[in-house]
Amino acid sequence: MTLDVITFVVAFGVALLLYPPAIRTLRRLRSGQVIQEELPDSHQRKAGTPTGGGILFVSLAILGGLLATLAGHPGALPALAGLVAGVLIGFADDRAKLRVGTRGIPARLKFPIQVVLGVPVAWLATVEAGPQLWLPATTWVVFPLALVAIVATANAVNITDGMDGLAGGLSVIAIATIVLLMPGATAGEKAVGMTLCGALIAFLVFNRYPGWLTSKPAADAAFSP
Repeated sequence: MTLDVITFVVAFGVALLLYPPAIRTLRRLRSGQVIQEELPDSHQRKAGTPTGGGILFVSLAILGGLLATLAGHPGALPALAGLVAGVLIGFADDRAKLRVGTRGIPARLKFPIQVVLGVPVAWLATVEAGPQLWLPATTWVVFPLALVAIVATANAVNITDGMDGLAGGLSVIAIATIVLLMPGATAGEKAVGMTLCGALIAFLVFNRYPGWLTSKPAADAAFSP
């Protein structure tokens, strides 16, 4: 537990220091959010708000997982694979949404891409979980359940990311609960989870109302693992 707390505090401190220059950089790059004309005024005020803020907390989480793996702690690989897969989808969607008149990657294309990228992530999670599974189920039962959970969670987070701090706040609660209370959670899983939680709290400092920064959608899919 002590190591988990240290990981959380360090990630929070590093992210808190890096976000101000990151926001300035995103503004210089004109990475502003484009709002559809039919949305209400409460959403229109977000036009031009720097997007892509999730890149920093996802990068820190990946770094935390890599350091844990190099230190000999197992279990980080599925989470790292999920983060990378999620960011690939989200980044492409993010770039598309920055163009006026587009809603990003169409759902009919985005869903199969999520499934394809989710397959190796679900397989890694199933294999890594192996002896830790508390359910009397075979791999071929757990694997499709893991795939459904990954894809469904990614889309659920994307839906909640319409209000300042909502997606990030709910994700912190969910991730911290899983990492700290899940029986058999490995040190690698905890390293990724607590790093992500710490960096997310720092992100929320800037994402809270009136929302100086948004994560959407580049990091939304990354919350699912």
